[in-house]
Amino acid sequence: MTDRLFCKGYTWGFFSPAGQMQTEDAELSMRRLASNGLDWICITVNAWQEYFYSTHIFSHYEYTQTDDDIRAAIKLAKSLGLKVCLKPMVNCLDGSWRAKINFPEDKDGHGYWAEWFKSYDTFMVYYAHMAEQLGVEMLCTGCEMEGMDRQADHCRKMIDKVRQVYSGILMHNVNHGDELSSKWLDAVDVIGISAYYPVTDGENRGPEVMRSKWADVVQILKKCHEKYDKPIMFAEVGVRNEKGCTQYPWDFQDRPEVPIDEDEQSDFYETAMEATWDIPWFAGYFWWDWKAVITAETEMKHDRDFTVYGKKAEKTLKEWYVNR
Repeated sequence: MTDRLFCKGYTWGFFSPAGQMQTEDAELSMRRLASNGLDWICITVNAWQEYFYSTHIFSHYEYTQTDDDIRAAIKLAKSLGLKVCLKPMVNCLDGSWRAKINFPEDKDGHGYWAEWFKSYDTFMVYYAHMAEQLGVEMLCTGCEMEGMDRQADHCRKMIDKVRQVYSGILMHNVNHGDELSSKWLDAVDVIGISAYYPVTDGENRGPEVMRSKWADVVQILKKCHEKYDKPIMFAEVGVRNEKGCTQYPWDFQDRPEVPIDEDEQSDFYETAMEATWDIPWFAGYFWWDWKAVITAETEMKHDRDFTVYGKKAEKTLKEWYVNR
């Protein structure tokens, strides 16, 4: 990778039920998203395992996007002039966060981890084949998999298997706080971070506080870049539009008692891009997240989810993506 990779991106379609990505509503959603100046889109596909301690990964007929869904979404994205990152993600039906998938350490390469990776490798190579066939420019090899990421030998073998069938960019997505803990991230092309960094606290608020906190974050990102000698990107980043959201950007909990605050969400976007945009080794953003089906824009004044659709932060995003 000699030229600088920089993704003006957004994540689209997470947890879409089977069939939804092929609807007219989904097309309207992606077209609206693309109108914000994107040049990349991250399209998710969800696979499952029953519990955090299960070793078998499977497709769920109701909750996994079909192959036709993914093909249709990629075809539409490319017709809109977007490059595509395909992001296969493992989730747990028991509600556990995927970072909690864990087992006792293997002995001599045998045991629970070996069994789990046999299933994970099959899952990842399947979508690597699809990505290659459809001309997908980037493939994400894992998302917030803290337990998995400690298994360096298994992970390197998984990357080798993927590279045998896929010739595009490989990005691996670690969680914030795990930027320096893996021993194998030199094996991928780009290191993605779920950048849910708290940039305010209960007493200190506002854009200037956020700018100071983002400057600290940049130093962490720099250490990650220097350790692995790879470009760094925000594979996930975003906040809800509610008061206090920048204290806990990772939190998906709905708090109807907390006031809606579009300014705080917009300031998070503004200051995050200010802090990282011009760094030569920084590779851009896949903001979290935009739904495959969107409601009437007039209804978004009541919405407090991560999406910026119909909110002040959408204008902020478009200003950066179109005019920078």
